Amino acid sequence: MRIISYELVPLAIYRLFSVDFFFLLVIIEDVNIAKSYANQPLHAEIGGIIKSHSENKTDIRSIVIHIIDWNQVHRVIDLGCGYGWFEEAVLSSGKSFDLIVGIDYLKENGPAFMNYAKKIAKEAVFKASALPAAIDFPAGYFDLVICAYSLYFFPGILPEVKRILHNDSSFIIITHSDSMLEEGKKFFDFKNLRTIIDNFSAENGETILRKYFTSIRSIDYNNSLIFHKNDEEDLGRYIDFKREFIKKDADPDIVRETMLRELLNNGEFRLNKNDRIFMVKK
Repeated sequence: MRIISYELVPLAIYRLFSVDFFFLLVIIEDVNIAKSYANQPLHAEIGGIIKSHSENKTDIRSIVIHIIDWNQVHRVIDLGCGYGWFEEAVLSSGKSFDLIVGIDYLKENGPAFMNYAKKIAKEAVFKASALPAAIDFPAGYFDLVICAYSLYFFPGILPEVKRILHNDSSFIIITHSDSMLEEGKKFFDFKNLRTIIDNFSAENGETILRKYFTSIRSIDYNNSLIFHKNDEEDLGRYIDFKREFIKKDADPDIVRETMLRELLNNGEFRLNKNDRIFMVKK
């Protein structure tokens, strides 16, 4: 996942993607959110908590892997690749291809991404770069473009995705519902969080994609995280992981304490974890 940094993105890039200046200021202020994704061990820990407490036991990555026609995939690019979350699942599936490119704001994610990428592709490349920005590959070069849980940070990349995507090839997006953390809304107004997610969510994603693409399919991934008594530590860790998302709206420590109190009072606490997969073609 990457966030635009004011110093890194020249004015020409702003103009290229016609990004609203106010929108840029909002994103620039949230660079710390991007930095929170640099801790791979923490990511693995939170991933384990999500898996353990998910009502839906199907790995969303397995759904994506199932719907892709891998016979047509030779060159892949992952925008907001992070530490290689998607590539980890591809490795487990036994799929392989000729080239994979990962682009991420955080150079710290490079070694972990490359560890997975080298095992699933003949050639692997990692680029540390802020998005949106021009992607230095020819038009129609990639058979598959992946963007998992990050497009809401750089929706201005969509014209460039359309350019680099080969005809009849797929652009896969995984994104959150705008109901993320809705259970906390009766206590807190997560205005900043909604501003980020509303840049590209399950609910408005198709409308945004229609500006650039004609073939759009979606698959809903309905899920809740369920915590019971004696799960206080896991719930606290999960809320702490969202700290950078929510701290502009409320004190994260108070949010954690409030939700833990709800768990203790009710014996169960559920968090909305609904997501949506978009499968897009030109």
